[in-house]
Amino acid sequence: MRCPYCGKADSRVVDSRAADEGATIRRRRECTGCGRRFTTYEVVEKVPLMVIKNDGRREPFKQEKLLNGLIRSCEKRDIPMERIVRLANEIEREVRNTMEREIPSKKLGQLVMDYLRDFDEVAYIRFASVYRKFADIGNFITELDELRESKKKKD
Repeated sequence: MRCPYCGKADSRVVDSRAADEGATIRRRRECTGCGRRFTTYEVVEKVPLMVIKNDGRREPFKQEKLLNGLIRSCEKRDIPMERIVRLANEIEREVRNTMEREIPSKKLGQLVMDYLRDFDEVAYIRFASVYRKFADIGNFITELDELRESKKKKD
């Protein structure tokens, strides 16, 4: 690893520890040239994940878009931001664990709905109204009835 201070390409690892819940390794290094210490982070390289849009376009998966959708769905709910971020991480982890390089946006949207159904019912309905493009109150009622039925089966 190149020293950020003197530019020498040789350093030794002084200390290593896990960071970001084990997703990253934090390393303290010492330059063999100037003796100064610096920190580096090592992460697993992620395979690019592409989302196939309804019109056939492909775009890179962006967790920020997923997170923004979840935040909008949970707006004015008493849900801590840390729980919403954790949910976004769980959804992304599940998508990446399939090892598929592409995912249709419909499949991704359905996965988000499956997670939201157990996470928060109001957020689920809000997300469903946008995702399924509810045209009238009948669509809301149908979705609410299905939600009630699935809740009864779990209880």
